[in-house]
Amino acid sequence: MQTVNLTQHFLMAMPAMADPHFAKTLTFICEHNAQGALGVVVNRPIDMTLQTLLQRIDITTQAAAAKRTPVHYGGPVQVDRGFVLHAPVGEWQMTLKVSDAIGLTTSRDILQAVARDEGPAHMLVTLGYAGWAPGQLEHELAQNAWLTVAADPVVLFETPAEQRYAAGLKLLGIDLSMLSDDAGHA
Repeated sequence: MQTVNLTQHFLMAMPAMADPHFAKTLTFICEHNAQGALGVVVNRPIDMTLQTLLQRIDITTQAAAAKRTPVHYGGPVQVDRGFVLHAPVGEWQMTLKVSDAIGLTTSRDILQAVARDEGPAHMLVTLGYAGWAPGQLEHELAQNAWLTVAADPVVLFETPAEQRYAAGLKLLGIDLSMLSDDAGHA
């Protein structure tokens, strides 16, 4: 099977995707290597604000942004754990450096900084992540489960969540109405 590195790419679920965890999702791939892939779904806000999440983990905040910042469903793995996708990368205790500009942090210190209004300029908070075993994502790509495109930070951090899937498709020049539920192989 051909090796591909989709770090810093969006995965867009094809219309026929039956898995309810990923149907109509835009997933940002944070790491993809021989050990597998890790990403976070970025277009599924849940019924929780950042302020509520901070309260649940005993972090007090007066930050106005916390009241209106949604928490997202990041994927079906470790749904009880928080992941902060952010720019700039900064200096946090547990950060996966996705690129020179974007990091994925799982340590409490970033949330404490956000609570003090000292967090990163751009961020997306998720509960859970999406993970693939070695070769699994490549297999799913071969089965036409996903479309891929280089990620755009504007889509990631500045586009409203409900518009991110269509915005990801637009990066490929695709209108959602053009996609078929049927897959074909030449």
